[in-house]
Amino acid sequence: FAGYISQVLKNYTDHACDGEYVSLRCPHRTTISIQSSFYGRIVPSHQLCPSRYPHSYATLIKEDVACSVGTSLQKMLDECQDRRSCQFLVNSRLFGTDPCPGTGKYLLVWYKCRPNEYKSKVACEDDKLRLSCKKSMVIAIYSAVFGRTQGGSLECPYQNLGMPMIECQSATALQLMIKRCHGKRSCSIYASTYEFGDPCYPGIQKHLNVIYTCDNTPLLLPVDETEPPGLSSSSSGSGSMEPVGVGTEMALLSNILAAYAFITENPERAALYFVSGVCIGLVLTLLALVLRVSCRTD
Repeated sequence: FAGYISQVLKNYTDHACDGEYVSLRCPHRTTISIQSSFYGRIVPSHQLCPSRYPHSYATLIKEDVACSVGTSLQKMLDECQDRRSCQFLVNSRLFGTDPCPGTGKYLLVWYKCRPNEYKSKVACEDDKLRLSCKKSMVIAIYSAVFGRTQGGSLECPYQNLGMPMIECQSATALQLMIKRCHGKRSCSIYASTYEFGDPCYPGIQKHLNVIYTCDNTPLLLPVDETEPPGLSSSSSGSGSMEPVGVGTEMALLSNILAAYAFITENPERAALYFVSGVCIGLVLTLLALVLRVSCRTD
């Protein structure tokens, strides 16, 4: 379950040079959700995707490092969106007109793995958001947004009080929802600035939008990296096995997630605790050595 959660929440990045294959994969019960894409060149070839042919210094000077294709995102959506895996050969013909002939290009893709079955809940500012799953199922948060999006929300319509319609989002909403709700059967939280802070100008109405999924923990297996793309596990009988010590595992997972959230929110304090622990350990080791030498001398 922990492996599944880490892979679902992770933001993946992949790249391929011209003439290479790009391959995207997601774990079981999830599909690819393309976040962004770039095809072209914005760095010199000696830094990324060097040319296969020798170039003179004069040729490198003429290399176009301000080259991009505006159709790369749409092409990635057509090829990979909502699939568990996809693979194709990268070349300029795939993206239409070549913006910089003679310059070697590359593809960069940013994507996430979205659960096949997920739920979405919205709470307006100062309302309570409640998430719950059926018995023997637990919550896995996929995304969380607190603030005001450009498209707004049908549940929380924007009231024009003389404030401009500006998009603003909390940077800690996802971490907080993970800390409060991950691995639990039910949870609740207020969509308030007290919980999430205020990412917008004063007076702008905000809302909390959470996407999550409910599933039985034994079925949430991490992807087998030894499998070829597109093949799933053949052990169909594993779903009928009863979990052993699920309560202990969920408590351990909650503690791990809470520790991760604390470290990301307080990196300086976490570093101070780590260094202090190392120093204390060295002092105790030194005292033990001194005591041992003293006893042997006596």
